[in-house]
Amino acid sequence: MITTLVYRDHKLVAQDPSMDELALLRAEPNVMLWVNLAEPSDEETKQVLEKLFGFHPLAIEDCVNDTPFPKLEAYDDYLYFVMHAVDTSEAPAFKTTELDLFLSKNYLVTYHHRPLAPVNAALERFLRTPNEPVRGPDRFAHTILDNMVEAYKPPLDALRREIDKVEEGVLHEMSAHELFPKVVALRKQLSGLRQIVRPQREIAAELSQGKNAFIRSAITPYLRDLAEELGRIETQTQVWAEQLIISFRIFINKSSSEANSGIRVLTAITALTFPALLVGGWYGMNYQQMPELASKGGYPLAFALMLAGTYATYLFMRRKKWL
Repeated sequence: MITTLVYRDHKLVAQDPSMDELALLRAEPNVMLWVNLAEPSDEETKQVLEKLFGFHPLAIEDCVNDTPFPKLEAYDDYLYFVMHAVDTSEAPAFKTTELDLFLSKNYLVTYHHRPLAPVNAALERFLRTPNEPVRGPDRFAHTILDNMVEAYKPPLDALRREIDKVEEGVLHEMSAHELFPKVVALRKQLSGLRQIVRPQREIAAELSQGKNAFIRSAITPYLRDLAEELGRIETQTQVWAEQLIISFRIFINKSSSEANSGIRVLTAITALTFPALLVGGWYGMNYQQMPELASKGGYPLAFALMLAGTYATYLFMRRKKWL
């Protein structure tokens, strides 16, 4: 589907003209366009990217085929950059969808294979305020990027809650069968998030330097703020990844401590039974040369030695704090 906003002298004057009208508007000096291709067909892609705007074949190829990481490329009369927006259709897992942008002095072309809330929100905003002046297409681009950064916050909050659950589970009774898959899945999501956010931060920082003719100086401070926000997201993901490792180590140490406690108890039980085993084994040999076997007090004496030896061993172990 193709959605087009037509601005003349910085004011919205038309929406969704035909391709023939769009070709004529494209040549007017005071006209500014935002053409958004959402889930476009092959024919729509060819009409807009190849015929109407004549973008470089390599840029079109990157646009049509998903690019795993954000990128920025400068051509003679436009900028082509790839960003990644949060894909809410994949909730609760953290997924992103590619957004391709072609930015020039008098147009912005956006291309995405799936519906994107940040783009739709930007379209609704500009359609809702038709009398608001828009000085350049970089304003469209900044609005989309700002919405994209804001869209990262809900899934980040969800990740934070999952990490908190892991930390609480480590301190309580979460089993290894529950913990390990959660830690691996969260680490995988955080790693993927860092791989996406870091180059996007670099792109926003480069756009904010004011070295490109397609970015006005009035927009650069806002882009710089976006770069800083993406930097905070990247730092936060690194902190969370470290927290997961710490939680995992705490779980391992806790498991080892519990295992050692169990071994210590078993060892103590063995030590406590040693006097009884010693006396009972010696007394139970039943040698005829042992005069105490014929004694009426032999059995009570042996039993008393067992109790006394066991109690003395218990007191010794308590004094050494082994129990």
